[in-house]
Amino acid sequence: MVRITKVHTGVGDGGETVHLNGDVVSKNDCRLEVVGSIDELNCLIGAARMELARMQITTLDGGPRTTVIRAQSQIGKLLAHLQQELFDFGAECSASPNSIPDGMQILGDDAADRLLADMDSWLTELEPLSSFILPTGNPVVANLHLARSVARRCERRLATLRDEEGEESVRPLSLSYLNRLSDWLFVLCRVITARLGEEEELWIPLGKR
Repeated sequence: MVRITKVHTGVGDGGETVHLNGDVVSKNDCRLEVVGSIDELNCLIGAARMELARMQITTLDGGPRTTVIRAQSQIGKLLAHLQQELFDFGAECSASPNSIPDGMQILGDDAADRLLADMDSWLTELEPLSSFILPTGNPVVANLHLARSVARRCERRLATLRDEEGEESVRPLSLSYLNRLSDWLFVLCRVITARLGEEEELWIPLGKR
């Protein structure tokens, strides 16, 4: 178990920081931008969990809102697991694949495969789309849409790192995981909306509105 006795170290006062492998780098370092973007994504997942937890679980007449209670349990567990996974992922991305400390566990193929399996299962309960969806909805869904867009930014930052430092600087799994994660978040938004009996707001082409 990690034991942290203080947060402020003064190491970063000059605009530099230390990567997982001990390299001292500027805070505008490309790899650090990847790690920071993953941290931002994790924060948004946390905000979505907070909004999910505070959804009203009773109707106006005092009866239980079973769809909300079920979502809080099922979706809440998924998001809690994702936050743990993103923390692992951010730590891994702080070092190149060949300099990850011995004994450190990193994400396996099963993490990316799980995202695909979830999506395949969810899509069986969703109606096909007739247009693009506007990124809005209840507070949970709105935050997850924002998380989805940040996941895409994480993917772009990771691709930039690979292009700048070479193929060996990034595990292929890392790119596929982020690519699938943004899709996973999109489908999850649709699932939550459908299960709560709410409506998706579709994009209307310019010539029709």
